[in-house]
Amino acid sequence: MKITVHGDRCTGHGRCYGLAPGFLAYDDEGFVTIRDQIVDVPAGQTAASREAARTCPEQAIELLDD
Repeated sequence: MKITVHGDRCTGHGRCYGLAPGFLAYDDEGFVTIRDQIVDVPAGQTAASREAARTCPEQAIELLDD
């Protein structure tokens, strides 16, 4: 599974990196650092990634099947 965060929709609420702190991180402005990138979801982070996508207020997180 892969994950991306659409930078044009992300407003920096922080729910995603709050739910997956071992995987998602934030920058100095409070935005998730993987904006506009496609990255692999690490083993053991699938459930947290799904929850982050589900709870994003802007629906900026997209999960992609391999």
